[in-house]
Amino acid sequence: MTKVDVEGILKQKENRENKEKESENYTDRRTNGWKSSEIDKLATALAKAQAELEGAKKESVNPFFKSGYADLHAVIKSSFPFLSKHGLSVSQGNEIIPGAICVTTLLMHTSGQWLRSKIKLPLKDVTAQGVGAAMTYGRRYGLSAIVGIAQYDDDGNAISK
Repeated sequence: MTKVDVEGILKQKENRENKEKESENYTDRRTNGWKSSEIDKLATALAKAQAELEGAKKESVNPFFKSGYADLHAVIKSSFPFLSKHGLSVSQGNEIIPGAICVTTLLMHTSGQWLRSKIKLPLKDVTAQGVGAAMTYGRRYGLSAIVGIAQYDDDGNAISK
């Protein structure tokens, strides 16, 4: 291999790595923080709440697949009363990035302890409806994941297309 060939290969590799870094828009959890320094009180309260959770009921129908699923309201309805009872609350926010939306879910305890989780979803349609659908989908799954609530979802086909 000539020096020109090696330099070209190294330049291509560097370009690929730079593109990957740019496209990810990833914030390392170690620098951004994903939990408070202590979570013992939060963990105890969450364990108590989870012992009472029954799961989210399928109350909505996906018109495209004619199947039932637990929508965001069903997940909230099935989890918030038990979380609140044990001093837990949830806040969710979003951030639009090129080609995607990130939904951040924050689980908080009255002690001040907290856990944070972030999900990145691709935006298929960059319209108000497309952004709203991705945001709702991210909120539903972010909430379900952070509190450990089970839900059965038959409409997952929509996000994968």
